[in-house]
Amino acid sequence: MEKKQSLDTICIQGGWKPKNGEPRVLPIYQSTTFKYETSEQMGRLFDLEEDGYFYTRLANPTNDAVAAKICALEGGAAAMLTSSGQAANMYAVLNICSAGDHVVSAATIYGGTSNLFTVTLKRFGIECTLVDPDASKEELEKAFQPNTKAVFGETIANPALVVLDIEKFADLAHSHGVPLIVDNTFATPINCRPFEWGADIVTHSTTKYMDGHAMCVGGCIVDSGSFDWEAHADKFPGLTTPDESYHGVVYTQRFGKGAYITKATAQLMRDMGSIQSPQNAFLLNIGLETLHLRMPRHCENALKVAEYLKGRTDVAWVKFPGLKGDRYYDLAQKYMPSGTCGVISFGLKGGRQAAAEFMDKLKLAAIVTHVADARTSVLHPASHTHRQLNDEQLVEAGVDPSLIRLSVGIEDAADIIADLEQALA
Repeated sequence: MEKKQSLDTICIQGGWKPKNGEPRVLPIYQSTTFKYETSEQMGRLFDLEEDGYFYTRLANPTNDAVAAKICALEGGAAAMLTSSGQAANMYAVLNICSAGDHVVSAATIYGGTSNLFTVTLKRFGIECTLVDPDASKEELEKAFQPNTKAVFGETIANPALVVLDIEKFADLAHSHGVPLIVDNTFATPINCRPFEWGADIVTHSTTKYMDGHAMCVGGCIVDSGSFDWEAHADKFPGLTTPDESYHGVVYTQRFGKGAYITKATAQLMRDMGSIQSPQNAFLLNIGLETLHLRMPRHCENALKVAEYLKGRTDVAWVKFPGLKGDRYYDLAQKYMPSGTCGVISFGLKGGRQAAAEFMDKLKLAAIVTHVADARTSVLHPASHTHRQLNDEQLVEAGVDPSLIRLSVGIEDAADIIADLEQALA
């Protein structure tokens, strides 16, 4: 039996396996189309009877190599890239939900995802109930309905930094015959592998730590291959009954553990087209090659910064799940003992106004609508990413109106702290 490779090795070697005389480095297949000798060959591809490439909106060799690397890092069965993390979460849900269906989601998720679920998908006829991730199983049970088709959460919520009790949510989802979808963007598979705790589908905004250099927007969906769609066939007819828009194929019967991702490609990518460009996938792969080196440094720096902020009298509060005494420290130790992420949330005693003044004084850290790359950056969610929410909605989403989101980079920790110190002074 072949020895299972470590995550460090997969980061470098995963996905692209060059044959004799092929490029050592993953090439960019910058082509919309792929040539075939006969009409019959092309026809077999359109019938999903053969693997191959014919149009980049559906599949591209560069993208597939990078998706395979992320799939291996997560320990999944199949994966696909999307144009963004938002597209990944949208496709992950739409692949198993349609008008009249219902989703249960943790309330403390990224504002953009919350808006997607509660506003945009509602226009599609899909309802969403937001729940407190810290509520008891008995309380959470009340959110489920006969038409519930999926449960959603984030391993580490952006920017609330709530750690999801994956086992609790997986048990709940499975007791109702539905899959648990987990957005693992902040922890990455270097620090947390949700499939090992019962999650069924994992999504990523690869824009963040995976890319790591703020170069390209992207997303990924990974399927564990472990959810038994056939056992709940009545809930998931899109996977278990003939797809008349694709020659009557039954995805579970034809593709087994690859059913979910094949359907997402054949239906959703075909019709909506949120494909990642091969150029972006190539850049993402370069980022992935150092993910195992960068994540420990992000976590180490963030812990030093969190400890510094906690010791200041002008700082009202600090949230960082890697910090002893944090509300989610114990859960973080369970699910991600090697580290959490490089993102810290904190508030100043001066509130909203003080947050704005502090941010304007920073020199090394930049105010950007981004998080989780090599450079230290800062944002005030109430004024920026979550400004569509009122104060009551902010609190429900786990975002204090005074919250400052600090994404600690991989610069020297002493320089980052010195910048915070001069700005606070």
